[in-house]
Amino acid sequence: MIIVPVERSDIRRAAEVHSVSWQESHRDFCTADFVALHTHEHQEKYIARKMDEGSRFWMLEDPDPAGVVSVKDSLIEDLYVLPDRQNRGYGTALLRHAVSQCRFMPVLWILENNARARKLYEKEGFRETGNRKAVTGKLDEIELALDVVYGTAGE
Repeated sequence: MIIVPVERSDIRRAAEVHSVSWQESHRDFCTADFVALHTHEHQEKYIARKMDEGSRFWMLEDPDPAGVVSVKDSLIEDLYVLPDRQNRGYGTALLRHAVSQCRFMPVLWILENNARARKLYEKEGFRETGNRKAVTGKLDEIELALDVVYGTAGE
């Protein structure tokens, strides 16, 4: 298992992982039409735009791409592992890597109904901050922040 930076030449591979994983994780609470919009091509543009805006992406390979994560400043986003590659420690490895890239207290946002992600983040020391954002009239995102920092970028 290796975690590598996503370069412009790797965006397509990262987008394929992001697309499949995003679609699977949102299938139960998003409309089928909305899920279908998140094609590899759509996610390729999304990742390129986020990189243009300063986000750094990493991809976990074992040996093929299995997961992705991004960090901008100390905001961790886009942590996705392919559905058939989950429960092998990849999400934990990506999260720990992302935390190590943060200069300040790592934070992230999750959908309040994402119990699986919440379990991972809480196991790794993230706790609710009390901040919330409405996504829809029925669904919020909640902010989590890390209590214990593993390291900081540049160490």
